Amino acid sequence: MTYTPPKVWTWDSENGGKFASTNRPIAGPTHDKDLPVGKHPLQLHSLATPNGVKVTVMLEELLAKGYAADYDAWYIDINEGDQFSSGFVDVNPNSKIPALFDKSTGVRVFESGAILLYLAEKFRAFLPRDIEGRTETLNWLFWLQGSAPYLGGGFGHFYAYAPEKFEYPINRFTMEAKRQLDVLNQQLEENRYIAGAEYTIADMAAAPWYGSLVKGAVYDAAEFLDTASYENVNRWADDVMSRPAFKKGRMVNRGWGEAHEQLRERHDASDFDAVPKA
Repeated sequence: MTYTPPKVWTWDSENGGKFASTNRPIAGPTHDKDLPVGKHPLQLHSLATPNGVKVTVMLEELLAKGYAADYDAWYIDINEGDQFSSGFVDVNPNSKIPALFDKSTGVRVFESGAILLYLAEKFRAFLPRDIEGRTETLNWLFWLQGSAPYLGGGFGHFYAYAPEKFEYPINRFTMEAKRQLDVLNQQLEENRYIAGAEYTIADMAAAPWYGSLVKGAVYDAAEFLDTASYENVNRWADDVMSRPAFKKGRMVNRGWGEAHEQLRERHDASDFDAVPKA
């Protein structure tokens, strides 16, 4: 069926799709509610989507290296509209997870890439200090920030979440998803990590998206995309995703899946001890 756009678009709140109940064309809060505040300087309000996992992985990597980066991670249920509370909007006017407030500096940080960069600069970690290494890392961090919406909002939406399957958008975004995988595959042919020999925030940003994709953890699309053929991406994904800090980070703010994969909120390192074993 061919769709003819009207002269002026109007919002149909019953437009279907997995996230139709929370999507809306206006910004700002829908209700008044303060965010909770924990004991640590870093207050994270998030959910274990790929964008959320980027940040919890970064925080757990910092802690594993001995940095004073302890944090409270509060669960934001986007299906219930928690991201539209007045408190959340104060930290992120865009009403998207993750959002971070640093009590020690009074700084709010929103957008996952900005949070990674803020933490890397605050702790002087996982971001090379020489201009060549720093620039190459930021090249790939911003590549990810620009590319992932085509993977998630494009391919993932039309392949996995849209109420109906249409050939044109699935083909369009499948082509782009595979092109992106090929970009990564070629970059990783002669590099252990995305920006070179060093593990950086570029890897922490990309692995929750493209590592999860090739391992079949998102969209149930590994066979459809023939992700096994991207051998260098798979090697890199195995390397990064087997790190203990990565395994911890992907559990935080997760409220679905197997019990041993979930830590809905994290306020202390000992919280992991209460998670059931696999």
